[in-house]
Parts: sequence; C-alpha cells; structure tokens
Amino acid sequence: MSNAFVSIIMGSDSDLPLLENTMAILKGFGIRYEARVASAHRTPDVVSSYVADAEKRGCAVFIGAAGLAAHLAGAIAARTTRPVIGIPCDGGPLSGIDALYSTVQMPGGIPVATVAVGKAGAKNAAYLAAQIIALTDPEIDAKVKADRKAASEEVMKKDQKLQEKLVNL
Repeated sequence: MSNAFVSIIMGSDSDLPLLENTMAILKGFGIRYEARVASAHRTPDVVSSYVADAEKRGCAVFIGAAGLAAHLAGAIAARTTRPVIGIPCDGGPLSGIDALYSTVQMPGGIPVATVAVGKAGAKNAAYLAAQIIALTDPEIDAKVKADRKAASEEVMKKDQKLQEKLVNL
C-alpha cells in the first residue's frame, strides 16, 4: 500500500455529518485521509497553504465540500494539479442546486470532478478517490473490485427475494 492519502476540506463544520459518509468509506478501504475546515472566501490563504503542504506530503486526491456559493473545490483545483473532487452540499434555500452549479461550472483547464448533491455525492467522492488511488495501488484496486462485486451480489439477493415474493402473491 502506498503512502498516498486523501485530503477532505469542508467549507464549514456543519458539513461534517455529510462527510462522515466519505470518511467511513475511505476508512473501509484502508485509505488514509485527513480533514480540515477552511473557506474559499473567509480563509483563502489557509486553503492555499494547506493545499501546497498536503501535496508535498503525498496527498493523491483532494475532496472539497461546500454549500451555497460552493467555490471551495474550484479554489483547491486552482492551486494543485492533483485530482479534485467536489461535493455540492445540500441545504440552503435552493436545496444544493446552487452548490452544484458553483462546483461543476469550472473554466477549461481547471477541472473539478463533481459528484451528486448531498449524501450520494459524499459517498461517491470516496469511491472515486479510491478508484484514482487504485490506479497505482494494487491492494486498493482489489478492495474496490471486491466492494463492487459485493454490491452487485447484494442487488441480486434482493431481486431473488422479490422473485420469491412474486411467486407467492
């Protein structure tokens, strides 16, 4: 296993309950991560210095989670060439749609891989980070493949139960 880690930066500590989903999945894959609270607007210098430091220490993927204006993932991407995954947080007056647009609309040359709004996005950010790390880490690659197989088998079990129920109706 490599020393690569994932950096999770949230715009507010109120995003932590959502990002616990991300952390749980990374932990399940045995991927190291660290988490910080920093704001693209209120603490831009902190974001900049943290991203530079994390990159020097081996960060393989950055995850930026923010709501409302949601410029955090873009601010991270402006400061690194490492992959950046943006999670638009739900809530606010537009239920996360404003965060989705702010996260996904990046200028050419500064990409942010944007996942779904809310809980599904928080989970998929972890899965995508794991898949990126799996490109160079055979142990993580095997874990990601095993997880995908287990998910498939779970769906097949649910279908089998449905088929049995339908026969008895």
